[in-house]
Amino acid sequence: MSSVSDLLTPLQASPHAPLAELLRPRTLDEVIGQSHLLGPGKPLRLAFESRQPHSMILWGPPGVGKTTLARLMADAFDAEFIALSAVFSGVKDIREAVAQAQLTLARSGRGTLLFVDEVHRFNKAQQDAFLPYVEQGLLTFVGATTENPSFEVNSALLSRASVYVLKSLSTEELGQLFQRARDRALPELSFDDDARDRLIGYADGDARRLLNVLEQIKTAAATAGLTRVDTALLEDALAADLRRFDKGGDAFYDQISALHKSVRGSDPDASLYWFVRMLDGGADPLYLGRRMVRMASEDIGLADPRALELTLNACATYERLGSPEGELALAEALIYLACAAKSNAVYVAYNAARAFVAKDQSRPVPEHLRNAPTKLMKELGFGREYRYAHDEPEAYAAGENYFPDDMPAVEWYKPTPRGLEARISEKLSHLRELDRKAK
Repeated sequence: MSSVSDLLTPLQASPHAPLAELLRPRTLDEVIGQSHLLGPGKPLRLAFESRQPHSMILWGPPGVGKTTLARLMADAFDAEFIALSAVFSGVKDIREAVAQAQLTLARSGRGTLLFVDEVHRFNKAQQDAFLPYVEQGLLTFVGATTENPSFEVNSALLSRASVYVLKSLSTEELGQLFQRARDRALPELSFDDDARDRLIGYADGDARRLLNVLEQIKTAAATAGLTRVDTALLEDALAADLRRFDKGGDAFYDQISALHKSVRGSDPDASLYWFVRMLDGGADPLYLGRRMVRMASEDIGLADPRALELTLNACATYERLGSPEGELALAEALIYLACAAKSNAVYVAYNAARAFVAKDQSRPVPEHLRNAPTKLMKELGFGREYRYAHDEPEAYAAGENYFPDDMPAVEWYKPTPRGLEARISEKLSHLRELDRKAK
């Protein structure tokens, strides 16, 4: 049986092409990383060996080989390769790609692999435009995305494509790429160990970033007449870009999950860490603010109602001041959320009520609770037996029922003994005692 390497036709790159293009893998065995997909017996390796193309979505952070894998698939399957970027393309481009695929099939009998980069940028209509041709088998669709396809890709398209999760390159894998770049394109340069480590850290799991920065270093060294790269040269060549080297390369939604769980766990320092990590990675501060509003409702609720107000005020402050001044207000709210008393009682009660209503019948409003704006409605008894709570002792109509008449007894909201909810719990217990006495 032929190896996968034998299935691929090597591509030739111009000697003046960018380093990332010069070093683009020409065979599957040259790909660095993604061993969980490309190792012996792993899903993508089997797909290559089977010679049976199927539509797929490659989900992963930038610079991990999504485009490279799509190109290698087209070679392995002897398919025409058409690439679109969802950032710059529209339905017109999709139609042109389909027309080209039909022409290729008619002339040579070859199929077409359509690669769509940043597929999450396409709207629903654009994503739907692929479906008939994917179902017909005219196109093998390969989409690349840095966003969770569960949220960003239409369910119809998602159901017709396998999803493969690509991972950031590890430090060891980036070290392999660094060595390959030195051997093939930078033989004239030597690197201090510290400079090498800092460059690999700066790449942050992104192969393309590593190769691009090596290209910058090569140009800077040639301009300065140097053949040895040390940290001083890095600082001069990269300036402000060389800020931090310990970003973990975690997926965006993993980081927001860590932030939320740190707040829920009442750890202000961990909360600040993830908050600043996300800001440093380019997250929209107002997106983080909106998530904090969610935390105030979901994890604090009535244990400390001030948390929601303070968080909303912090978002408004950011909108007024902008960055970086407004970020301090968000940080203040974040620390408050982390330190506040915690309760998910509102969250639990709301979800329980939603679940009940979704499955329950439409029960009529009891007559004593109905609105009676007309004479006829009053004559029909609407609102007649209603008890105005403010006219009752303690402003509470003891024993009154506000549910539909045939509604089973429920108790969804169960306040915790923490924060303000402890007092709410005491009040509700007192009111229920009044109800019992009124029966």
